[in-house]
Amino acid sequence: MSRSQYNRELADLQRLSEVKRINRPAGQRLGPEMVHFFKQTEKRHNKFGKIGESWAMLIPESFNDHCALESFTRGTLTVIVDSSAHLYELKQLLLAGLQQQLLLTCKSAGLRKIALKPGRWYGDAEDGGRKLDFS
Repeated sequence: MSRSQYNRELADLQRLSEVKRINRPAGQRLGPEMVHFFKQTEKRHNKFGKIGESWAMLIPESFNDHCALESFTRGTLTVIVDSSAHLYELKQLLLAGLQQQLLLTCKSAGLRKIALKPGRWYGDAEDGGRKLDFS
């Protein structure tokens, strides 16, 4: 291969490289966003974790598939229950003294009230089961 032919092929490769290259602006750095996310998640876990553990320990296991802890703000724990029958039963359990136990157990976490509401945190799967729905 001659020197001129080599230079021509090199020029063609450089031209193709410039044409095919997509110059995108550099995005923001992910590091600071991830640090913020993990700090926020850690705070939420510290605040919500003790309540979740106490809930799992005190509430009968038959309710685990039918309710989910939705939020904890200003001392109020919001719990979603998937059917009115389970909502009624859970309400009766809480009124029978379980709520007072939870409030005493989670007093250090700031729990003052438990609010139950009907709702679903899952969708119907194609196989007839449940799939989580985060929308």
